[in-house]
Amino acid sequence: MKILMLTAGTRGDVEPFVALAHRAHANGHEVRLSVPDNAGADLGGIDTVSLHVDFAALVAGGGVSPWATAAAFRQVIRPAVGRMLATAVEHIVAYAPDVVVYHPTVLTAPMAAHALNIPTVVVESVPSLSPTREFASPVVSAASLGPFNRATYGAVALACRLFGHEIAAACRSLPPGHRSSARPRASLMPISPQLLVRPRDWPADVHLTGSWPPAHAGPGGDSELDDFMDGGEFICAGFGSMKAGEATKRGQIIIDAARRYGVNVLIITGWGGLDVSGAACGRGVLVRESVDHGHVFPMAKAVIHHGGAGTVHAVARAGIPSVVVPFIADQGFWGNLLHRQALAPKPIPYRRLTRDRLARALAESGAYRDNARRVGECIQSEDGLAAAVDVLENLVG
Repeated sequence: MKILMLTAGTRGDVEPFVALAHRAHANGHEVRLSVPDNAGADLGGIDTVSLHVDFAALVAGGGVSPWATAAAFRQVIRPAVGRMLATAVEHIVAYAPDVVVYHPTVLTAPMAAHALNIPTVVVESVPSLSPTREFASPVVSAASLGPFNRATYGAVALACRLFGHEIAAACRSLPPGHRSSARPRASLMPISPQLLVRPRDWPADVHLTGSWPPAHAGPGGDSELDDFMDGGEFICAGFGSMKAGEATKRGQIIIDAARRYGVNVLIITGWGGLDVSGAACGRGVLVRESVDHGHVFPMAKAVIHHGGAGTVHAVARAGIPSVVVPFIADQGFWGNLLHRQALAPKPIPYRRLTRDRLARALAESGAYRDNARRVGECIQSEDGLAAAVDVLENLVG
């Protein structure tokens, strides 16, 4: 089987596709992966092509600020997305795969595939496209809206209207009359059923496969990091691709709360959500831009993070509690979900983060350790990648 995968976004969006590409290739399939530039994922051993968009550069321009995003939309975001959508069409036409597996933000993927009579499979790392009465779309509301839950699942339709001009331009090379989008043949969710109970009203073509963990890279030769992890109890803190104001103040809050809690702290600066001044660095504090989650998290006492789907699963798989500080979109949904599953204290929105609130949350996290360990063992026994490849093989046959 010849598979083309297309993903957009940040490292958390790319790594599940990388893991799936490796597993499909190991099963004997021909795989090509279309990815954004500078995503931070290890692409070694995979046939990759660029989507000609750099989400790190887009985030650097405005971070999570809606005002900065609005200001940059016309001159920066719209042209970048248009370039990505056109490139996706070009890759599908040139590769002519047997199946297209795509991230929901690659809006032209189902259109190009439909024009070429190629079946499609969408990957929902966040369950935001498959309507249910049981919860609202996570990108719309972190809380249930009761009878209005199903009405919130219109993100793709809204995005298609927002980028209608770019979509039309990208699909101009397709045969006339074949520029519409067919419904995906299946939806793959790299989500653990240990975290999300499958809604009763999802159709059979929605597959909650279990998580798709990236390959564990091992120690990696960072002796200072290894010495730090061996030097006493520690917590990790990192906000991934989130970028917002007061990053240095946020870093100091985390260091102060960790010291009050009586542990060392590994600060992971990521794309700018955290920063640490030289004055703040001292005994018991180590700073890294990024780390291998599979190597570090199992050694930590807890992880303070933004609640992105990939980090949520990495922490849960490690069998330790989370302390979630959501910034935008689906992060509040995951924070509330972890709290309901007794894997984390109540989430602390990033604008309400203080030393006292964070220190209390860290103290509370100890009550969740036994359950986190049990859930982690269950997640480690899952093989979501095998389940996902099985769906693809049965689909194309």
